[in-house]
Amino acid sequence: MKLFGFWAAAAFLCLFGAWEVNGILEINEEELFYTETNASYYNESKAVFGNNALLVGLTLIKSAAAKGAVCLDGTLPGYHWHRGYGSGANSWLIQLEGGGWCNTVRACVYRKNTRRGSSNYMEKQLAFTGILSNKPEENPDFFNWNRIKLRYCDGASFTGDSENKAAELQFRGQRIWSAAMEDLMSSGMRYANQALLSGCSAGGLASILHCDEFRDLFPRTTRVKCLSDAGLFLDVVDVSGGRTLRNVYSGVVGLQGVQSNLPRICTNHLDPTSCFFPQNIIGNVKAPLFILNTAYDSWQIQSSLAPPSADPHGYWSNCRKDHSKCSAPQLQFLQGFRNQMLNAIEGFSNSRQNGLFINSCFAHCQSERQDTWFADDSPVLGSKPIALAVGDWYFDRAGEKAIDCPYPCDNSCHNLVFR
Repeated sequence: MKLFGFWAAAAFLCLFGAWEVNGILEINEEELFYTETNASYYNESKAVFGNNALLVGLTLIKSAAAKGAVCLDGTLPGYHWHRGYGSGANSWLIQLEGGGWCNTVRACVYRKNTRRGSSNYMEKQLAFTGILSNKPEENPDFFNWNRIKLRYCDGASFTGDSENKAAELQFRGQRIWSAAMEDLMSSGMRYANQALLSGCSAGGLASILHCDEFRDLFPRTTRVKCLSDAGLFLDVVDVSGGRTLRNVYSGVVGLQGVQSNLPRICTNHLDPTSCFFPQNIIGNVKAPLFILNTAYDSWQIQSSLAPPSADPHGYWSNCRKDHSKCSAPQLQFLQGFRNQMLNAIEGFSNSRQNGLFINSCFAHCQSERQDTWFADDSPVLGSKPIALAVGDWYFDRAGEKAIDCPYPCDNSCHNLVFR
């Protein structure tokens, strides 16, 4: 089971780059390490990761060019597809990749020379683990489905539609989403008898924003649901009293032409930036939606609550990297963040069709990491790991609305610590 520790670190490394751009802290691959009671795993995890996980090749969407559905630099978007078989041959799982956002021309110009803005830099193969695994012992409900990971190269959670000719930037996330869905529908997804739209981080936000569009692709007889993992980004005050993430989102929405692709039921009464925050839209999503999140999301602590830009004297430097080094007042601040998260989902949780798994861990993205999705020592709520909670909800085997007690009560967490 110690192998899952390696997988945990390696899977998480796929999510982030290695810099701070305009106040958004991107997590450094050389700084991340995974910790549990008796183990620390560094970047040598990559040595075993590829040898044990299913590797799936990149497919570029050739039809996207004619639709103007291109990455920031104008290259074709793409996805990784492992075909379903047996009882899962007509079941489809779409996983939307995460990886932050770009909110200024400068940030997007930088991004277009990375895998987050150009298919030229994308890995030609990706390891499929967690909810994407093809092994029943690792992924009991979805292992033999058609499992697709749609790569993220627009910087606005697949919602923008504009351009900046001077900087040679294409903001075409909405078109990428549409072109990918059209391509997959023509490749057999139209015959699906069940489908799940999922996503992690910025992809988790995208899975909320596109959930009802996904539902509308299929007949009403098709079981269609959505899962947002680590996508519940909150519009909250940071440690300086400012609103770091709101400022970032305002830039994303304005720069990339996101407004026209946001839910009108929200923009009819709130400003567009507010409608990019999940707390203002989850109550109006018609399709069944499952929210998987940690109450102390590592990314939000690092980049929204206590980023260096809001902490010029470094008072939060140790705490934001390692929760065990937080002072009592700092922990109280983080408990306040948890309370705001619970308030944000209160109305959402009243719907019988929706699901929740909010654990009190210091982590980010738990569905793609094998150790947190389904393993012998996975995080649990009520003795149930995440994979079984999601499966029970998806297949209507049980209603799932699990909310953890406050830190430090949960000893099943796989917490992340940063150098």
